[in-house]
Amino acid sequence: MGQKVIRFSDLTGKHVEDDAQLVRIVVREHPGLEDGPVEIEALAEELSAVEELALDLVTFELHHPDADEPRTVVMETEAFNRLASAGPMADVLRGAKRVPRAIPGQAQPVAAKDRVNYASLEHAGKPHKGRTTDAEKQLVQQHLDQINEQLAAGGIRTIDLTNPDHVAKYGLEALAEERGATLG
Repeated sequence: MGQKVIRFSDLTGKHVEDDAQLVRIVVREHPGLEDGPVEIEALAEELSAVEELALDLVTFELHHPDADEPRTVVMETEAFNRLASAGPMADVLRGAKRVPRAIPGQAQPVAAKDRVNYASLEHAGKPHKGRTTDAEKQLVQQHLDQINEQLAAGGIRTIDLTNPDHVAKYGLEALAEERGATLG
């Protein structure tokens, strides 16, 4: 007994007569996505207008000193290019410092000598990715004022006892209560 598979376009529901006409589409970002990228298929003829409708965009990250994570911004290339008033954006980009390419979805290894020890008085309380260790929490709890002075001197956001995220991250509930801080 044989089987016959009938395929349809995910976009239009149109019957696919020739698999060679199918285009695989990986949707990486969309407001309707809930659990990461998805894959759909459509007929090549259904996608003929895509190139005409595509926007010329630039994607970049803003790394603010007072933020824990960078903010990704997507905007039209023409508007981005106008940000460079000292000269053409192409010249700015050509003269810019190179950033190592990351493999999508894979964390880049950090040499042990380059790792920052956030459980040290020198680095405790600085914004970072990853888990806040008990040792770092204990340092922040015991030396909050000193750590905040260091952070402020370095132009880094300080740990605010009225910020519920900071209080929870460093286990500062008792200290906030002791100092009469009202969580915002």
